[in-house]
Amino acid sequence: MYTLKPINLDTPKSDLSEDLTSAEMGKLWATYMGNSMSKCILSYYLQHVEDKDIKTLLENALNLSEDLLKTTKEIFEKESFPIPKGFGEEDVNLGAPRLFKDEYYVHYLKYVAKAGMSIYNIAVPLVFRKDVEEFFIYCMDSTIALMRQIKDILMHKGFIMKPPLIPIPEKVEFIHYDFLNGYFGHVRPLHALEIAHLYDSIENNATSKALIMAFAQVAKNKDVRKLFEWGRNMTSESVQKSMEKLHEQSLPAPPFFDDLVTTSTFSPFSDKIMLFHKMDMFSMKIRSFGNAVAVDGRHDIGFMYATNLMELGKFVENAAELMIKNGWLEQPPKAAERGK
Repeated sequence: MYTLKPINLDTPKSDLSEDLTSAEMGKLWATYMGNSMSKCILSYYLQHVEDKDIKTLLENALNLSEDLLKTTKEIFEKESFPIPKGFGEEDVNLGAPRLFKDEYYVHYLKYVAKAGMSIYNIAVPLVFRKDVEEFFIYCMDSTIALMRQIKDILMHKGFIMKPPLIPIPEKVEFIHYDFLNGYFGHVRPLHALEIAHLYDSIENNATSKALIMAFAQVAKNKDVRKLFEWGRNMTSESVQKSMEKLHEQSLPAPPFFDDLVTTSTFSPFSDKIMLFHKMDMFSMKIRSFGNAVAVDGRHDIGFMYATNLMELGKFVENAAELMIKNGWLEQPPKAAERGK
């Protein structure tokens, strides 16, 4: 394995007296809010887990969330930065009945670990202060280690199917004029990157649909419940369309996880944390679809993603409006209002 040659620079290294940049503030704030939410969700999951391996996995995830919360808080306190309110005991009822079966916890952890990695992965090139950079590298490394455990359990217990197999190319080929066709003329088979992102989209949406279905079951606020029901139907339609693309090529697709949600209507979570969670998950799906569009070539698949992106944008906007209406949406750090 190649080791980078050291570079000895004459300029002094950055020290902890440097002010936090906007990027560092923003990513630290997002990390605090996300792990504050995860602490509540995972604490509840641990009340109703029977499988000893999945219990250990949940404990590892909870301990990691608490560790990242603690470090983020220490950096904020050092800078006299107001600690975000986030989420706490008032947002979770640990005595609520079971809402999910054990298997769902593993699928859920894979989804939120991917969401965490997307925050940390983008943060590393943007941050410059040494302590913040080291923190986000630690976040990334720890989440990757957790992801390995998640995948091991998913495979060992038969909870997941790997992405579809396709033939190894017989020779190097170059793209022809029909590469972009999706509706007319000869439509080429899906290429590997398109398949990978369709698989990822289905897997994410199957997990997301089960969660929003459960939230719609237990939400107290009628407007929040109505939004969740809309989001559930929208997600179901999106999964079906992606599955069709794989099935057209005789490729298998991951299944739904709806059967992993119990029939309980007693909410373990506040409407505030559930709405924030789904707004955050749908925002992650926007990033995921953006990545898929970047490698897609066929017009039909591009149009499908564009439609999904518009619908996701509407959901996130409506969720934000409900959060603001109820006084639940915290303000991220912002630039000075020079006009004042």
